[in-house]
Amino acid sequence: MRKAYSISIQKMTRMLLATVVLASAFTLQAQNERKVNRQGIKSYEQGDFSEAEVKFRMAEDINQESFEADYNTGAALYKQEKYEESFKHYESLADKTEDPLAMAKVWHNIGNSLLESDKYAESIEAYKNSLRLNSSDQDSKYNLAYARQKLQEQQEQQQNQDQNQQNQDQNQQNQDQNQENQDQQDQENQDQQDQENQDQQDQENQDQQDQENQEQQEQENQEQQEQEQQEKAKPLEISREDAERMLDAIQQQEKDVKDKVDKKKAAAAKVKTEKDW
Repeated sequence: MRKAYSISIQKMTRMLLATVVLASAFTLQAQNERKVNRQGIKSYEQGDFSEAEVKFRMAEDINQESFEADYNTGAALYKQEKYEESFKHYESLADKTEDPLAMAKVWHNIGNSLLESDKYAESIEAYKNSLRLNSSDQDSKYNLAYARQKLQEQQEQQQNQDQNQQNQDQNQQNQDQNQENQDQQDQENQDQQDQENQDQQDQENQDQQDQENQEQQEQENQEQQEQEQQEKAKPLEISREDAERMLDAIQQQEKDVKDKVDKKKAAAAKVKTEKDW
């Protein structure tokens, strides 16, 4: 029995020593974290926000569950105008505290980071979340009103930009339409001019063709007249038989004429003789 008791005492002693060592380690870790965190706060108050960020991140590394170190890192980032990083850092703190007042500050700073990023609608929701946790926070109330005003200005500016863009688009559309109409009119005028030029060229070609035809016709007439004149001036060429027949015909014609004349003379003489009787 004593031996067993003795073993139990030894085990209890070792457990107690382990607990003391662990507590000492936690105490030392907490002391180191607070020391580094205080160094960061000192740099922050001196305006050296970059150095403050370094110290606060060191404190985070010492104790990754430290709400204070993470919160202060977000503040140092915000002061360096690293608003996107600051927002993400504050956003990660939601699971590190159940203190409503602490979370109200977190949401307030989230609102500030979004506000500086011109994300006014999102910042309004962040300030609302802060006021739900701490309705008496005047800074959140003021920033909420300011964010609403900036959102309204942003919306009005966007509307003006949209209207200006719409007007520019309409003007551009009108210009394009006018240019299209002008191009179409120019093309129609060009087509008309081309057609007139073509008609004129066709008429000139036709006139030239008519002139050539007229000249050709006159030339043919001239040649025909010359040929006719040459035909008239050319002596007739007849055969000997034709010439003899023609001569016989002429002689016969002359004989017939002479016979007629003689008959008329004879008749006239007979009539005169009868009167003398």
